[in-house]
Amino acid sequence: QVQLVESGGGLVQPGGSLRLSCKASRSIFTINTIRWFRQAPGKEREWVASNRGGGNTNYADSVKGRFTISRDNSRNTVDLQMNSLKPEDTAVYYCQANYVGRDYWGQGTQVTVSS
Repeated sequence: QVQLVESGGGLVQPGGSLRLSCKASRSIFTINTIRWFRQAPGKEREWVASNRGGGNTNYADSVKGRFTISRDNSRNTVDLQMNSLKPEDTAVYYCQANYVGRDYWGQGTQVTVSS
C-alpha cells in the first residue's frame, strides 16, 4: 500500500521552469520504479519519465533534454524538474509507483504553460 501526493504545479510562461514533487507514504527505497505521466484534455495519458533503482532514468522524446527525474532521499520524494516549458506541456501530471505487483497513482497536479 502506497500513497502518493504530487505538488509543485502551477501557471508558468513559455520558457519557464517548474519542479514537481511526488511524496510517498513509505520509504522510497522500497519502490523499485517511479514514473511520471501526464494527461492533457482530450488526450490519452502519456508517459513522461521513469526512475528506477540503480540510477537508470528514461524520458519520452518530447521532454528529453528539458526534463530531469530524480530522487530526493532526504524528503522521500521523486522530483521532476521541468525546464524550457512549452504550451504543449500543459497537462495534469501524475506520479505512479509499482509496489508488490500493483500500480499506485497520485491525484495529479496541474501544469499550465501559457502567456
